[in-house]
Amino acid sequence: GATAHHCAFYPMSASTVKAHKDELKGYDTSPGTIRFPTDRPLPATLVRKLVKARIAENAG
Repeated sequence: GATAHHCAFYPMSASTVKAHKDELKGYDTSPGTIRFPTDRPLPATLVRKLVKARIAENAG
């Protein structure tokens, strides 16, 4: 998602967001959403970690 002031990444998992809380310091988070300013995108390495965590979580 995006607005004029921020974008959002939706891992749709409270446990994934919680597991990466230290890496997400400075970003606005809620259980299934990570919001970040348009001028400060999430690092690609962090996005990869979040996606891999969700894949593992979905695999059970």
